[in-house]
Amino acid sequence: MMSKIAVVFAPGFEEIEGLTIVDVLRRAEMDVTMVGFYQEVSGNHNITVKTDQVLDENLSDYDMIVLPGGTQGAQNLKNNSTVIKSLQTAYSNGKQIAAICAAPMVLEEAGLLQNRTYTSFPGIEEDIKSGEHSEAIVVKDGQVTTSRGPATALAFSYRLVDILGGDSEKIKKAMQYDKLAASFLEN
Repeated sequence: MMSKIAVVFAPGFEEIEGLTIVDVLRRAEMDVTMVGFYQEVSGNHNITVKTDQVLDENLSDYDMIVLPGGTQGAQNLKNNSTVIKSLQTAYSNGKQIAAICAAPMVLEEAGLLQNRTYTSFPGIEEDIKSGEHSEAIVVKDGQVTTSRGPATALAFSYRLVDILGGDSEKIKKAMQYDKLAASFLEN
């Protein structure tokens, strides 16, 4: 059965992160729903996206909930009781949770970073009291996967593909990511 993923778009989301996650997971032929606070949501850089559905009380159908960052977007996610309850329910049901950039602050609000290692955009960890911060690009600890920011959105998305049982190597090759990664080793 195909994995169902909810990517939650709050006003002020980081566009590179939100759209990269949706794009890569759809390339992996996963069932991705763009769940928005509204039908149309504007990001941190005034790019407006049309979501597939508006956030309601029910994210329990999803195998994974993914939160893009952006400081304003993450604050909006953190302050939304439906998001917090959905994360807590998903976590307690053994589902996967993922957050990038500033969004780990939402996981902290939901109480999901207790005894977990995580990463985030630099400085966000100062407001996170539980868990252990790492400087790694992507960190998976149990059901929780985190990443650092816009430049790490592809690495984060490929990791999510693998967690959900997809083949990220095939997508990396098709997107030329393997060439990008190799170029870092040449210098």
